[in-house]
Amino acid sequence: MKARAVFLDRDGVLNRAVVRGGKPYPPASAAEMELQPDAARSLEQLKQEGFRLLVVTNQPDVARGTQTTAEVEAIHARIRAGLPVIDEFLVCYHDDRDGCECRKPKPGLLLEAARRYGLDLKDCFLIGDRWRDIDAAHAAGCRAVWIDYHYRERGPSSAPEARVSSLEEAAGFILAANRNQVRERNVNTSDLQVKLFADGADKATMLELYANPLIRGFTTNPTLMRKAGITDYEAFARDILAAITDRPISLEVFADDFCEMERQALQIAAWAENVYVKIPVTNTARQPAYELIEKLSHSGVKVNVTAILTLGQVRDVVEALSGGAPSNVSVFAGRIADTGRDPVPLMAAAMEMIRIHPDMELIWASPRELLNIFQADAIGCHIITATSDILKKLSLVGKDLAEYSLDTVKMFYSDARKSGYWI
Repeated sequence: MKARAVFLDRDGVLNRAVVRGGKPYPPASAAEMELQPDAARSLEQLKQEGFRLLVVTNQPDVARGTQTTAEVEAIHARIRAGLPVIDEFLVCYHDDRDGCECRKPKPGLLLEAARRYGLDLKDCFLIGDRWRDIDAAHAAGCRAVWIDYHYRERGPSSAPEARVSSLEEAAGFILAANRNQVRERNVNTSDLQVKLFADGADKATMLELYANPLIRGFTTNPTLMRKAGITDYEAFARDILAAITDRPISLEVFADDFCEMERQALQIAAWAENVYVKIPVTNTARQPAYELIEKLSHSGVKVNVTAILTLGQVRDVVEALSGGAPSNVSVFAGRIADTGRDPVPLMAAAMEMIRIHPDMELIWASPRELLNIFQADAIGCHIITATSDILKKLSLVGKDLAEYSLDTVKMFYSDARKSGYWI
């Protein structure tokens, strides 16, 4: 098996670019160079996954006479001191007018690295922040991850495999993709490590799912209860807790004031040993709930922090929960996807934050399709919640696609006949 690498652009990826007029420029000297705050951890994770880490950078200021080769090498020496896991710097010192093959968007630097290290480029990734990086990756035949800082310049000629907002998210995407190593094989639910939790508030459905050994827990919330016609919150909760005693059940507070949230949380937690109390990450006034979360968790309440959508929120929640009772960190991946963003990089990065805390579990919340279960499993996510509509599709896992195609044709034909259509 050939070696794999992650190619890294320099300015804007490893170190902060100097942005003027919406356009990025390199630092003028080693003293001016500032590493990205997430660079060391992100590169260490990629190195541990077995990737070579190769910097591929255009430095045309040398050809333009505004910077010397010695100054560029001094910057690289300082980067290497802060990021010792980097294997090599491959540099193009030319400008466009030189017509070289190494200046990105041409793939020369990547092709040279492939020859030097015996790389299989189709299994390699490039992380870049400019169109030149992404186009070079496509020209070389490797997978592109674009950190989009919204510079005032043209975009890539073709779409990257992932579009992210930080190096940390880019590394998370690559880690997930690597661990996923193509689930285009016949998947099997017995292979899943992620725990399936049913999301709902209909008692009959919950008890039906309780009989399924694949369902390892339950979550609900006021919105689901209202849709199910629940009018007495405590009566419904106590009824379910009496019927389901050996699996976690998350029940949510419904106050907006933190003092009232605390009172409700303590009351709900006392109803049963298997209760996790859901606390929203903020109230409706945008006030973070971290202080309350820390207080409850460190007083022994099992907390499920809900409605999380950003990595910043994950960091603060993890800090609040650290050292407390067993807890859940519930990131609404489905809602992230609803905004047109790929949730996998963010969820993978969140998983890396939580991995070192054995009493915390990451929840992939509000999935939109069955595929999300396997995506969550691939990144090592602990739990995924799903409604009964999604869980009913588990019987389709591994189904022969040709047979499924035929079933679809038969469905269309049958419905057309039943309708009595004619032309």
